[in-house]
Amino acid sequence: MIDSDGFRANVGIILLNNDGQVFWGRRCGMNAWQFPQGGIKQDEEVESAMYRELKEETGLEPHHVEVIGSTDDWLRYWLPKRFIRHNTYPICIGQKQIWYLLKLVVDESHVNLGYSSDPEFDLWKWVDFWYPIDEVVSFKRKVYQQALNQLAPYYNTRF
Repeated sequence: MIDSDGFRANVGIILLNNDGQVFWGRRCGMNAWQFPQGGIKQDEEVESAMYRELKEETGLEPHHVEVIGSTDDWLRYWLPKRFIRHNTYPICIGQKQIWYLLKLVVDESHVNLGYSSDPEFDLWKWVDFWYPIDEVVSFKRKVYQQALNQLAPYYNTRF
């Protein structure tokens, strides 16, 4: 779903373990790491999209996690020009995202990167809360900083 400004509606997921570390996934076949994220379908509620993406990318079900918080509004990032597909309509220039902070409430053995027939990640690890800001692809850094900053108060009440 792309809005009139060219931003694709999307959800981002920051998943915590009991030690306050976050899930960090490597995109299949790439040396690119990121949080789980994905598009919101037409007429899909934002929270429903979050649970769908969580299941598709990590194999986790809603009862495997607790929602701790979410960002108040859309956070946006622009795609580098080389990633913009000018032969599609409407043209997507970036993504607008609502971010969720979740806590894993079951054993990590429930994580299943192979749940989907088209997996997003081929490897994952737990990292410190702020680690992703410096490690994510450069065009996503600002939105990662915004998401983590907005969700840090929820994080700080628990860890």
